[in-house]
Amino acid sequence: MERGDRLPLEGLTVVAVEQAVAAPFCTSRLADAGARVIKIERPEGDFARGYDDAAKGQSSYFVWLNRGKESRVLDLARAEGRQALRDLIGSADVLVQNLKPGAFARMGLAIETLREAFPRLVTCSISGFGESGPFAGRKAYDLLIQAESGLASITGGPESAARVGISVVDIATGATAHAAILEALIGRGITGRGRDIQVSMFDVMADWMTVPLLHARAGRPPKRLGLAHPSIAPYGVFRTQDGKDILISIQSDREWAGFCEAFLQRPDLVRDERFATTVARLRNRPDTDGIVAATFASLDAGEAMARLEAADTAFAAVNDMAGLSEHPHLREITVETPAGPVTMPAPAPLVADQPRTYRAVPALGGEPSGTDPATEKTS
Repeated sequence: MERGDRLPLEGLTVVAVEQAVAAPFCTSRLADAGARVIKIERPEGDFARGYDDAAKGQSSYFVWLNRGKESRVLDLARAEGRQALRDLIGSADVLVQNLKPGAFARMGLAIETLREAFPRLVTCSISGFGESGPFAGRKAYDLLIQAESGLASITGGPESAARVGISVVDIATGATAHAAILEALIGRGITGRGRDIQVSMFDVMADWMTVPLLHARAGRPPKRLGLAHPSIAPYGVFRTQDGKDILISIQSDREWAGFCEAFLQRPDLVRDERFATTVARLRNRPDTDGIVAATFASLDAGEAMARLEAADTAFAAVNDMAGLSEHPHLREITVETPAGPVTMPAPAPLVADQPRTYRAVPALGGEPSGTDPATEKTS
């Protein structure tokens, strides 16, 4: 790579004492941006290596979140393993760790001590409930925080609470940590000093739950509505004459007017006080949705989508994984792994004039050598 194409984090070293999903998500993005990420694994490896065997006999989670990293095996129960870790941290720019709170201190590697010894070091500790407080000692995994934060209570249909279908807490926490580390690195460029960052899964989801929490405190706790929206109507799934489910979203009174004229072909509804405003449509949701559902039921999917496009209404197919796999808008990369190439969705950021390449997934104790960097394609 010519110097003009240098990746933004090239030349930075990250030591990652990590396992599972949240911390690896964070450091995978640092690796994608060019950082050298040294992943510290116990002798038996990150337990996420054994989560499943969906990626050519390997864990889908591990393959997804560990491309471009070096795997270094250290037994941190032994003095020589702890000393080796300290030596690595001493030459690093960033330390990311998601061991139990207090684990680094018990190994003689307290974060405060490390930062005194290495003042330019940026440290980021990821935990379930933070380093202090009444729940600090609790184990915490994604689904547990979905429940504890109230997220599960607003997810699913009326019959029961439900899990969000991906590891949304872990992913949100990893993304939050990634952003905080980048802020700290920018700050270090100005002040010359690193920062100590603490990110808890609970705090991340509590922040994300602000809108439903404020509604609840106002006496309007959100209800579980499946694929409907708790505060906007019409915003939900409607079935066409030929049995296709289409999700639509009306975000404003202006959009409602266009929808009434071009899709419902009922311009009179724009002036009907029961439906004229977002608040009125929500108050009269059964009638609103009933009118919309009747129009959908009179059209086949092609006719419905043509009318929706004419109305400039936002809509989506209700896809499953087969639909995503064949989606015409899906960008993908193929990454080398110890068991052979694996194709997966491409990371979201696109940098103009600098196409990204993605290095291989390491074997336990190995480097991301692979054969060729990942290539990107669109379905």
